[in-house]
Amino acid sequence: MAHAYTPGLKVAAKIVIEKTRKLPLLGQVLVKKGDKIPSDTIVAKTELPGKVYPINVAGQLGLGKANELIECMLKKEGDPVKAGEIVALSKGFFGFFKSDYKAPIDGTITQISQITGQVIFNAAAIPVEIDAYVDGEVKDEIPNEGVIMRTEGVHIQGIIGLGGESYGNIMIVAKSPDQIVDISMINDTMKGKVIVCGSKITTEALTKAKNVGVAGVITGGFDYQDIKDILGHDLGVAITGHEDIGYTLILTEGFGTIPMADRTYKLLKKYEGFKASINGATQIRAGVMRPEIIITHNEPQEEKSLKNYAESGLEKGDQIRIIRSPYFGKLGKVVSLPVELHKVESGTWVRVMTVDLDGKEVLIPRANVEVIEK
Repeated sequence: MAHAYTPGLKVAAKIVIEKTRKLPLLGQVLVKKGDKIPSDTIVAKTELPGKVYPINVAGQLGLGKANELIECMLKKEGDPVKAGEIVALSKGFFGFFKSDYKAPIDGTITQISQITGQVIFNAAAIPVEIDAYVDGEVKDEIPNEGVIMRTEGVHIQGIIGLGGESYGNIMIVAKSPDQIVDISMINDTMKGKVIVCGSKITTEALTKAKNVGVAGVITGGFDYQDIKDILGHDLGVAITGHEDIGYTLILTEGFGTIPMADRTYKLLKKYEGFKASINGATQIRAGVMRPEIIITHNEPQEEKSLKNYAESGLEKGDQIRIIRSPYFGKLGKVVSLPVELHKVESGTWVRVMTVDLDGKEVLIPRANVEVIEK
């Protein structure tokens, strides 16, 4: 049984794409405006403060008064410490029955309080770096935060994805958009590549692809239950992209065995061997975000900005082609785009559209059509 999320997805052969790359905290920008850099270039870096550990060391040593702590400390404020290192030692009785306290973490002592008897340990700062994500030019610097990258090329949105950002050269595995990729089709030459499948990739093939070391997998469909098995829990529809699965998975059509849209497949096949930047992050609810595939190239074609392209999504009056039965191959015109979900024969609730087919109006799932470019 196949399921689909709301489409209205973008598939462009060449557009101008801008990507903002920002640090979570203020830091250092490592490139400058006008630099032309590859996707793996680190553009900015910072450090996240480590976790704070307030410990009542006076109590741990059995001291009678908090102000006795300073005399027992072997380290002072600002000193680095290693986990397990003795940082405080009580005097004991006549040199006997001494108690010690060992540092709980690798980090720094930031405060020793003679009022509360507490010692504040700060874990080591966590380094954070962000890369360019796409091959392109630094359009603008964002002081102390990051950059805006600009590139030109293919931009394809998927239905849903798993895993974060990655990049690798496109490699076509399926010989057609409706071919199912099985384990026999996966081999070691795919290491570091973004592989393109057809209507589905089997769970066994996906596991082998992970073990081989692929950077990403693009497929028309995939079984929902298999995704649940991969993650170990149900897939939420609020946001994805944080999953630590070792690669990026992008579904271009939906759940089930669904042939990849012909236009999407042909576009990916045309640019086989080119580097692709992909991101599985998906947000279905407020602030919709789709998984994406970006392939930088310089081939001459009509250019559009990403902003203008996004605004030219599915609209009333658009000419469409139906790509699934029972009206496969028929051309029509969008009459309306109802907001509410409708239940289809499979029992799935999906978004639909009303389409005029030679004077006859029919209700069709939005996933079953592709827009004919104007």
